[in-house]
Amino acid sequence: MKRWIFIGSVCIALLGSAPTYAAAPRVVVSILPVHSLVAGVMEGIGSPELLVRGGASPHATSLRPSDARTLARAELVFWVGEGLETFLIKPIRGLAKNAQIIELVNVPDVIVAKGAGGHDHGDPHIWLSTTNASAIVTAAVGALTKFDPENAARYRTNAEKLQARLSHLYTGIEQKLAPVRNTPYVVFHDAYDAFETEFGLHSVGAVTINPDRKPGARKLTHLRHEIAQHNARCVFAEPQFRPALIKTLISGTNARMGILDPMGAALKPGPNAYFKLMRNMGDALSNCLANSTTP
Repeated sequence: MKRWIFIGSVCIALLGSAPTYAAAPRVVVSILPVHSLVAGVMEGIGSPELLVRGGASPHATSLRPSDARTLARAELVFWVGEGLETFLIKPIRGLAKNAQIIELVNVPDVIVAKGAGGHDHGDPHIWLSTTNASAIVTAAVGALTKFDPENAARYRTNAEKLQARLSHLYTGIEQKLAPVRNTPYVVFHDAYDAFETEFGLHSVGAVTINPDRKPGARKLTHLRHEIAQHNARCVFAEPQFRPALIKTLISGTNARMGILDPMGAALKPGPNAYFKLMRNMGDALSNCLANSTTP
C-alpha cells in the first residue's frame, strides 16, 4: 500500500512540474502556407484556424457561413492582403474593433515583387521566399506576444526553431536548383517572382496573370513564340487547374509539362506544411528542368 502511495505522490509531483500555458488567443489565417508558419509559432499553445482549404484559389473562393462565424470570433487574423484573398476584403473591414488584423504585404522586411507589367503586388505569393517567411514568423511572434504576453517565452522559442529550419530549407533548395538556374521555363501564372528571385531562376513567361481567367488566342500564340524563341524546357501547370491548356501550348515544341503547387493543395495543414510545400517546389523545378536538359 505504501508503495502505491509513493508512486502516486511521484506522479502528482511530475504532473505538477509540467509547464502550463495560458489559453491561446483565437487566431484565424487565410491560406495554408501562412497558416503553417503561424501554427509553428503557436505550437504547444494552440492551433490557428485555416480558412482556405484543399488548394482552393484565394481569388475565387467564397466565405462559407461556418468560416464567417470563425472569422467573427477571431482575436488575431493573418492574411496576405487585398491583392490575393479578394474574398476577405469586405469581411475583414466588418470585423470588430478588438480584432487585430495583420496584412502581411505591409509587414516590415516582407518583399513584395512587381507583377507583370511592373504593377505593384501582382499576385503576391510572398510566402514563396524563405526570407519573407522569416519576416512573417517575426510578425507572428510580435502580434501573438503583444496579445498574449503570458506565452511570450514559448512563442519566441518556437520562432527561433522555425528560423533555423528556414535557413536550412533555403540551403537545401538552393543547392538542388543550382544546376538548372539558367534553364528557361514558363509558369502557369504570374505569381512566382519571390521564389525565382530568391533562387536566381530563369522564367521567360507566364501563361496568364490571373489564374481564374483563361488567356486568349493571341496570348497563347505569343507564348508559343516565346517558348520556341527562348527554347523553354518546361511549362508548369498547377494542380487546381486543368492541364489541357498547357498540353495544347507545348504541342509541337521541345518543352515538357511539369506541375508547381504554390498553395500546398494536397498537404495536411500544420507546422510542417510550409517546409514540404517549398521542398516540393524545388523538386518539381529541378526534376523537370534537369530531365529536359538531357538529349
